[in-house]
Amino acid sequence: MYIKPVLACLCFIVLSVSTVFAADSITFYRDGTLLQQKAVAVKGVIDIPLAVGLLEHSLTVVPASGTTILGVETRKTDAGSSLDKELEALTEQRRKLDDRLQALETREAIFTSAAKSQSGKAPRKTKTNPEPIQSIRQGTDFAIAQLEAVYTARRKTVQEIQKIDARLATTGKGRGVTENSVRITVTPPRGTVTLHYATSERGWQPQYTMHLMGDGTVKVLLSARITGSTGGNQVRVSSGTLEESGRTEVFPTTAGSAVLATYRLPITEERSSEGIFNSFSGKILNSSTQYLPPGDSGFFRSGSYLGRVRFEGLSSGRSRVISLGK
Repeated sequence: MYIKPVLACLCFIVLSVSTVFAADSITFYRDGTLLQQKAVAVKGVIDIPLAVGLLEHSLTVVPASGTTILGVETRKTDAGSSLDKELEALTEQRRKLDDRLQALETREAIFTSAAKSQSGKAPRKTKTNPEPIQSIRQGTDFAIAQLEAVYTARRKTVQEIQKIDARLATTGKGRGVTENSVRITVTPPRGTVTLHYATSERGWQPQYTMHLMGDGTVKVLLSARITGSTGGNQVRVSSGTLEESGRTEVFPTTAGSAVLATYRLPITEERSSEGIFNSFSGKILNSSTQYLPPGDSGFFRSGSYLGRVRFEGLSSGRSRVISLGK
């Protein structure tokens, strides 16, 4: 779907004494947050702040049975307009970088296959190819050079993502006041509505635990470490995106983290060394149907902890080498 934001306004303190307000739930997705909050009007008016980073066209106001909405007015103060634009621009950059990572996954698969194909060719001398070994070597060198370019591009992309995540977090924290608010007029005077809207704030970070099973598979547990402010509200987490809301599974969390999924994935080309310093490498195939986002992972073998590895993320059907130590 990332960021280490603080959702400064998720406690939703009511600024107007004429409105009684309570937040129902917060769902953290990979690329943003979905909020549901209820409000009860006094004298036909609901006037409340909205959370930071409100995504345009995401606000829906649903009247309760017996309530009629007469008008909805959203407001944004001039002081926060530049920050809103910056958040939107950074969020769009972040999404493009996610797209680039997945494109690099495809390029890696193509040139890995090409390198294997070239190196596996039998040299055969012909009139048009009088130096077959040299041609094979050139083809292999080209494929390897392209792979090196992919690895470099992926490393730079991950670094750019980390920089943007830091800027998003800083920008979000720098907003000392709520920039968005909504005024709703209803009938009857004590009418009730429920608000649904999304923000660009990311409130969780992927983290993994990997256990070598000794049978050519690795058990991978994907967890969410909650980084956003929850305000004491009901919190749920999903590894999907905001656009996948309603089609992806969500998990409740109450202790600051939640296990989102457990996978049993094939692992090949295992290499390890015995001794004082732990060392391991192996190629993991994502045989699941889900995209696994980047994150840090604890690494275990036979129940023993060996250290931490960086998992750069993996699309469905793709493979990636993970390594620990030298």
